Amino acid sequence: MISIFLQAASAEGSMMPTMVMMGIMFVGFYFLMIRPQMKKSKEEKNFQSELKVGSRVVTTSGMHGRIFQIDEDGVIIETLSGKLKFEKAAISREFTKQRFPDNNSAKTN
Repeated sequence: MISIFLQAASAEGSMMPTMVMMGIMFVGFYFLMIRPQMKKSKEEKNFQSELKVGSRVVTTSGMHGRIFQIDEDGVIIETLSGKLKFEKAAISREFTKQRFPDNNSAKTN
């Protein structure tokens, strides 16, 4: 059985099946790895460009805060311990008003 795998390939064989298989592998890698990564990168750029002052965000390191100021080179986030400056790429997600409703919009009886 091992001798089957050790036999030399015939010299008469065509390179066409090998080229087709490599092409199929490249297309598979594109759709499984490259394309989703490009889509994720595009979504992150859109998210970072749509940041607004006053939005509650979380950084990639897990720090929660509210955007105080937006500069060209980064953002200043106001936390409970003070104001800190971060790169826009360090902001991982935004919390919505459904999760953190403002005190002004709360219903009073």
